[in-house]
Amino acid sequence: MSTPQAGDYINIHTHGSVPVEGIFSVENLMMHENIISGEKDRTAFSCGIHPWYINGNNYRDLLNSLSDIARNPSVIAIGECGFDRLRGPDMDLQRRVFEEQVKIAMEYSKPVIIHCVRSWGELLASHKRMNPSLPWMVHGFRRKTELAEQLLSGNMYLSFWFDFVIRNEATDLLRRIPLDRIFLETDGADVDIRDIYHKVSADLGMTVDRLKSVIMKNYKAFFNL
Repeated sequence: MSTPQAGDYINIHTHGSVPVEGIFSVENLMMHENIISGEKDRTAFSCGIHPWYINGNNYRDLLNSLSDIARNPSVIAIGECGFDRLRGPDMDLQRRVFEEQVKIAMEYSKPVIIHCVRSWGELLASHKRMNPSLPWMVHGFRRKTELAEQLLSGNMYLSFWFDFVIRNEATDLLRRIPLDRIFLETDGADVDIRDIYHKVSADLGMTVDRLKSVIMKNYKAFFNL
């Protein structure tokens, strides 16, 4: 299994990444379309059932396939999975499929990467109901401090939406988040994670190397390394 090295930029959530020296990526695979064909340099994988692609006919097969692939040591997290009020099936089905994925994550001792759009009440209710022993990370976060504090109180991590975090309006939120809960990502966008690190390190008043060390420590804690 590929792991980040000291001094790496860690891109905690991406799609279709191309290996680059000095950048370690966690590439997201979606169960409705992807399988792992083998090792990929400087890359580990998360794998999950995205709420957009769930329906009443396919979810059982997708859950069975996820349970099988979760055994793969290159799959270090389950997800992205979660809730989306703007796209996907009814919220009850989204909740059932999400909570089944959490059970798979708990069975294989792997953390969970969350997709959540306008469904924060559902996410927080599931967290309370499931009481997970391993952390969750909300990817693409771009909301208010009050919501961030609710998520953080549930032992969640936040990975910031690439387009939001480079704006000036993100600076105050970044400074309010505990350093030990922060991750950065590019998602599927054609952006450079190194540029994001430079912007965030300036916002936080630290060097890029210091920010790399912070996120490396968070990576080890999140994945219990």
